[in-house]
Amino acid sequence: MLNQQQVDAEEEQLREQVAALPDEQRKLFYQQLKPLLRDPDTYATLNWCFLAGLHHFYLGLWGRGLLNLLVFLVGVALLFTPLILVGIALLVLISVVELWALFRAQIIIQDWNNQLIRRLLQR
Repeated sequence: MLNQQQVDAEEEQLREQVAALPDEQRKLFYQQLKPLLRDPDTYATLNWCFLAGLHHFYLGLWGRGLLNLLVFLVGVALLFTPLILVGIALLVLISVVELWALFRAQIIIQDWNNQLIRRLLQR
């Protein structure tokens, strides 16, 4: 589970490493980083509006996004069968999991961006 203090400390450490780069390298670093950074508000909006996993696609997590979408669609489909209670249970389950991610969108994306920065610095 992500801890806000640890993620903040890691972000500060990464900022110091970036600041220590020579000017040309730092400029190149930011040029490479800018299109890859993710926005927590976009992540949260995709999560809030579409519990079908679109926020996972936003992060490039195709497998998790497809699994989430599949569970959601199966849950909706089951609402029109005698297994309506199973469909409701699946939709409630996916909603609880995704609401948890919605409320933690800020730290999830902050950690995602930290990992991205770390990978770019290692190159």
